[in-house]
Amino acid sequence: MQTRGAWLVLAGCFASCVSSQTITVDGDVIAAGESNISPAAEVVNGVQDSRVTLPEEELQLTDDILGNLTGLQLSNVSVFYFGDDESEDHFTKRELDNRWNGKCKTFPGDLLFPGKPVWKVLDLLTGGAVISTVPLGAACYEGEHYDAKKCEFLFSNWANSSTHVVDPTSVMSPLFQGATCQPQDAEAGSVCEISGFPLYSIKATNVAHIQLAVNMARNLNLRLVVHNTGHDFLGKSTGAGALSIWTHNMKSIQVLKEHKTKSYNGPAFKVGAGVQVRELYETAERNGFTAVGGECRDVGVAGGYAAGGGHSPLSPLVGLASDQILSVDIVTPQGRFITVDEENHEDLFWAIRGGGAATWGVVTSMTFKVATSSLNISETQFWSAVEAYWSRFPDFSDAKSYEYHFIFPAGPDAYLWSMNSWVVPGTNLADFKKLVEPLLQEWESLGVNIKPEYFEHDSFYPMWRSHFPSENVGTAEVRTGSRLIPRGNFEDKELWNKTFKTLRGIAEDGATLIMYNINAAAPEGTPASAVNPAWRDALMFVITGSSWAPDATEEEISETNRRVTYEIMQSLKDITPGGGGYGNEGDVIDPDFGQSFFGSNYKRLYNLKKKIDPLGVFYAPTAVDSEDWYIEGQDQYLTRQTGKLCHRWVFLCPSYPKNIYQRQEISYLLLRITT
Repeated sequence: MQTRGAWLVLAGCFASCVSSQTITVDGDVIAAGESNISPAAEVVNGVQDSRVTLPEEELQLTDDILGNLTGLQLSNVSVFYFGDDESEDHFTKRELDNRWNGKCKTFPGDLLFPGKPVWKVLDLLTGGAVISTVPLGAACYEGEHYDAKKCEFLFSNWANSSTHVVDPTSVMSPLFQGATCQPQDAEAGSVCEISGFPLYSIKATNVAHIQLAVNMARNLNLRLVVHNTGHDFLGKSTGAGALSIWTHNMKSIQVLKEHKTKSYNGPAFKVGAGVQVRELYETAERNGFTAVGGECRDVGVAGGYAAGGGHSPLSPLVGLASDQILSVDIVTPQGRFITVDEENHEDLFWAIRGGGAATWGVVTSMTFKVATSSLNISETQFWSAVEAYWSRFPDFSDAKSYEYHFIFPAGPDAYLWSMNSWVVPGTNLADFKKLVEPLLQEWESLGVNIKPEYFEHDSFYPMWRSHFPSENVGTAEVRTGSRLIPRGNFEDKELWNKTFKTLRGIAEDGATLIMYNINAAAPEGTPASAVNPAWRDALMFVITGSSWAPDATEEEISETNRRVTYEIMQSLKDITPGGGGYGNEGDVIDPDFGQSFFGSNYKRLYNLKKKIDPLGVFYAPTAVDSEDWYIEGQDQYLTRQTGKLCHRWVFLCPSYPKNIYQRQEISYLLLRITT
């Protein structure tokens, strides 16, 4: 606080009725503003409870700060209070209903939605960190945000992921925000609307910013979104009417030459929430180490990527990204900043590592272990060559291979097979050539003559930088799903024939196949985690989907979306009963998403979610307990994030069963009915 003991006072209430803000200084009431209100944060230096903090984690919201804000006249500051006693058993059904205004998160236009003065208070307390959303593409639309030079840049670079990651709300899957404000639509007379974008964002540069946002969202029943790069295929990082926490600027990386935990002793990286893959790889290379991250350079490491499991070119050698996590610093749904690891908050440590993004809180940092061509051939030749390749996945996987390729439809009975970099970490070039020689010989016998370009690097980063392309932004006319194909499908001849026939049939019906040869067995000694067990026995990871024309009718769009879930993805489920997919790149309306993305861990995750976050502060599509929520005004075949977020129990289940398993079974039934 500033001189003479200034106290924050809010005239009126924390809702649309708030009209002004004042402070009392030595008994005098004066207008509050940047000149006399300091950010609500307290410096916590160095090591706290054995926690090594990044610079972004030193500024925190504390009870003392809230006490100073409260004073004798400041009851309204309770909107920023922590929520320490909000276990499910603490609330009666009536109390829960009241917190949800009957059933829904408070939405713009609702009586209790906070007006601009409230957002100004948040802006003051965060030191000017509140951003009112202006969609990135607004630069191309007539009006106050039109910018010809910026629009020209967007037209040339809209498909490049790096264009979007520096914006507080832009996402790489515009389908889920309503495909509003696309530059290419401006000349057609479209209107640029916020639609499924959050209304406000917090540019989080310290823990206090996140705590203030979480507490305000919880206490005012606002929808809360966590956004880093927007690299997300399911709409998890956007939401209509929401307050978004933008973590992209929390960029610190700390190299820990010696780091010891219950199960690990060695070097480690402590990575801020905003660090991207390329930044982690560059740091690792400079320090003589290797880090586990994604193939796409703009993906955020410590956010949804690692929380969802996180596959990597190094996964065949060292497992998933979640297997590398040694500890997590996180702001909980109650607004508290804690460290979770093998010895502290063990259940939450288990859940965060594979239990899904935007579910358990806002991660501020994670500490990770350190890890030292197209073909023109006949259709018959093509599929024989593909089968020769796929059928060898067990051998390639045993050699710790990582490879991904694409099969695109290219007209009637025609396909484009594009093979990206094939990496075998830790193997020299001579041994790699021996590994692939039998395949090359079989391809030659089929009349498919391939002349591969070989490469060898002394470390991981130069290889990744040279051979892995940047990610393209998605369109609003595509929807995808994924499935993990286990080893057993390759080792049983009859099942393999059925598997190959199914995959071929998907491509022949016009869908794209993006496929990986990957195994992600947990390294020995890795603590148990909530990652989908299906990863541990997989040899193939399949992403597929379908698209529709921009001018498609509603019936055509509906049929395409129905086909993705109930034909394409169901055919993959049929050959992998009890198996799963990858939640970060899955089917957003999978009726069995709990089984698909979390497997046998789902019941435990569901119970833990209800204990940790009973008010549903954190929601994301296909996240744990998302079956308890729905987006108002959405069609049955696809959930966009363009409407009010509402709770199913109050609306559809007035008896509100106390038994979590009963509620879970009901939610599955309701989900199937509504889809």
